[in-house]
Amino acid sequence: MDNLCLGCNAQSHTPVHSGRNAHEIQQQHLVGLFRKSEAAVQINERVTTGSCRSQQQLVQRQQQAKRQLQQQEQSSWNDFGVPQGVNIQKKTFKNIFPIFCSYENLLTAFIKARKRKTKKEYVKAFEKNLKSNLLTLQWQLQTGTYKPSTMKTFTIRDPKTRKISASQFRDRVVHHAICNLISPIFQRRFIHDTFANRKGKGTSAILKRFEFFKQKVGKNGYVLKADIRHYFEEIDKEVLLSILEKRIKDKRFIDVILIILENHKQGMPLGNLTSQEFANIYLAELDNFVKHELKIKYYVRYVDDFIILNKNKKKLEEWKQKISEFLNFNLKISLHKDKTKIIQIRNGVGLVGFRIFFYHKILKKSNLRRLKIRLLRYRQGLLDGTISKEHITMSLAGWNGYARLGNTFNLRNKITRETNGGFAPTEPLACSRRQSLSIVNMI
Repeated sequence: MDNLCLGCNAQSHTPVHSGRNAHEIQQQHLVGLFRKSEAAVQINERVTTGSCRSQQQLVQRQQQAKRQLQQQEQSSWNDFGVPQGVNIQKKTFKNIFPIFCSYENLLTAFIKARKRKTKKEYVKAFEKNLKSNLLTLQWQLQTGTYKPSTMKTFTIRDPKTRKISASQFRDRVVHHAICNLISPIFQRRFIHDTFANRKGKGTSAILKRFEFFKQKVGKNGYVLKADIRHYFEEIDKEVLLSILEKRIKDKRFIDVILIILENHKQGMPLGNLTSQEFANIYLAELDNFVKHELKIKYYVRYVDDFIILNKNKKKLEEWKQKISEFLNFNLKISLHKDKTKIIQIRNGVGLVGFRIFFYHKILKKSNLRRLKIRLLRYRQGLLDGTISKEHITMSLAGWNGYARLGNTFNLRNKITRETNGGFAPTEPLACSRRQSLSIVNMI
């Protein structure tokens, strides 16, 4: 239970002192952290004021300056996303609050928060006075005056109704700053077979793992397909904090997490980065129970959905009962009665948008319905001139990469032919929703 060092520099670390010395050392430490951002500003000034023969040279020099800044930023952070020299293999962590509040951590959090959002107005506004905004945020965190803004809530239906809560950009920076530290601390203790919100995991990885387990069990085997009832809404905040406090022994850092959690009345909001991270940490308790207590071999989990495979149906029923008791007693959550069932593999199992049979897998019907509506919207956009063909091609490229994980060769070819043909016929749509769907009924 050694203390983490205060400094974030890769080459030297400043020990924590008390009294007047501590204040002076911390000030010197913060000044050192500012040098990177100041150096970046000087680089940009030299680029813009220097003599450039053409606009192309100016752009190339600016890109080079940005790469230098990113290399300088990454030099003091390891592959896990935490400061060099921080031993994430320890069982408990004390005094991580200074690292969390450091300018370097907040700057890294900002870079992550703005990813794929650089053209948004709220990102541009924050970046315009970046140093001032980060210093203000740092001061609020250090003095305990930080309070998250009220989240914007909206509802989506795809097809299930979900309530999404969006945080202000400054709060997203804090969320990333928190996850910069808790992710490497907790994720290295996750089991191999949990696949959501982890580097190197995801949809492709869980499908491959399920295929492997399926071959082990055989086509006459059974699957326990389980889902947690209203997972994000039912998460118990006290239980979550007790799980976090097992490894994090820093009250000020825990207090910031508590402020984030209390910004939402019940459970955790869908849409926050911290909610995704905490959801994984919460159900990691179930993962350990399944693997180490029940000794179950063929188990995979993706967020709040998990699957257990076995040749014996009675064994699955026994495990289902024990898991239900564990969730109710230890985590204060419960299995969804309608969505938790035991089925034969040969009848098909739903997983991450696919229906998987023993010899093949296809997209679920709900996915196909959403695709039809999406194609209809693209066709109407082409007719109105609000959507370009290039935008449609780029948008469908991501879907194509996802769909190719299943047996969808003919489907993908049909969609490619349709998009290349410009969604003919070209006359404006003037029909009912049902008739409109039949126009793109190419599946």
